[in-house]
Amino acid sequence: MDNRLAYLDQVPLLGLRALGYVTLIQATWIYDGAVDIEGLRRFQRNLGDGLLGRRIERSPLPFARDRWVFDRGPKDPDHLDIAATPRPRADVGGWIDERGNLTIDPEFGPAWHLGILPLEENGTAVSLVVSHGVSDAVGVCLAIADAAEGRRRDLGYPPPGARTLTRAALEDARGTILEIPALARALAATARFARRQRQDLAPSIAAASPSPPAAGHDQPVVLPALSAYLDVAEWDARAGSLGGTSNSLLAGFASRLGVRIGRVGDDGVVTLSFPVSERTEDDTRANALVRARVRVDPAHVAHDLGEIRAKIKQALAEATENSAELLAPLPIASITPKWVARKAASLAQGANERPVVCSNLGDIGPAVNRPDGTDAAYLSMRLFESGITKSRLDVMGGQLNLGCGRVRGKIFITVSGYPVGESNSKSELRELTLRTFAEFGLTAEID
Repeated sequence: MDNRLAYLDQVPLLGLRALGYVTLIQATWIYDGAVDIEGLRRFQRNLGDGLLGRRIERSPLPFARDRWVFDRGPKDPDHLDIAATPRPRADVGGWIDERGNLTIDPEFGPAWHLGILPLEENGTAVSLVVSHGVSDAVGVCLAIADAAEGRRRDLGYPPPGARTLTRAALEDARGTILEIPALARALAATARFARRQRQDLAPSIAAASPSPPAAGHDQPVVLPALSAYLDVAEWDARAGSLGGTSNSLLAGFASRLGVRIGRVGDDGVVTLSFPVSERTEDDTRANALVRARVRVDPAHVAHDLGEIRAKIKQALAEATENSAELLAPLPIASITPKWVARKAASLAQGANERPVVCSNLGDIGPAVNRPDGTDAAYLSMRLFESGITKSRLDVMGGQLNLGCGRVRGKIFITVSGYPVGESNSKSELRELTLRTFAEFGLTAEID
């Protein structure tokens, strides 16, 4: 089989090595009572036999595509990482942050880990953290559902180190030679994109050239984050009353929160970035998605979602239609130097536009809410960067990421935000989030 990474899957690893921080997906379940430990042990074993049962093995050639190898995850799949001391329900958010900052690496492993926290008064929290280099959010949901229902996928990957160094070098050199036409097309596509976008890129290029950080300034930052839960019926009713849909209400909420956190462009517009899944049945790519960008005037969205709804519909259609063009430059990822990757990351993160990421999973299958075989009371999923530094956040002009999904009559919205020059406390983020919900006439339960 061809176990080489898809072109898009080279990008997260390139970013990790160039920038020094890893993009993660974290799913958290909260049970009102005790969990089935044997069910969670079975769940952990099954995760290693699906889309998450792999990691990346680097090519010995610096210009060749890397490969997937089999890796089940925990060295002892029957050992569960259970916190020794129960905590109050109010401390779950802190524990979630702690789990998110444990070591994750899609190359050296572990590429994912599972943790359990007993709560006082008999509740339980469960956390699964996965490298985005191994799977996107839709893939993580599929892996969770497979593991919860006992489905195993044999991806056919070889074990680590199955190839000798000589064999690996020869095979990868041959593969790279065969890809020269694709590399030439990718370079041409990159040049065409740069020419078309040079006016838009100029401000971002300037913003992507920071001065060296002061001593002690370039420290890893744990971004404030929270999870909000709302009743689906209330959410949908409010969306309909404003002339919108669930997706456009999320976009409106994100744009108003973006105003409060300083994610507004120089022209007064908020830029929303929506991941659009292209995952098909039996798709083994780690990242099967493109991104749609929507520019929103945030002034009136709390009263009328009609315009933003139309813009989202158009942007999603264009992203799907133009996916081939958007992905055309990706074959050069394996030959891109780290310094170029650092510059490109700053451009992609759009310091000038200050984008707000909105990852909407929509309706989530019931199996995703049953890691131990029974329904959790709450499920949430978030996207964040572990190990990101203050200087990088300053270059980006801050950050705001939102995640959203619907399950068991609830909708969760996760928020992770960092406004430059502010106190950046979780309590402050909570207050800004509550005020934004209130602006839309909504009430939320927030962890």
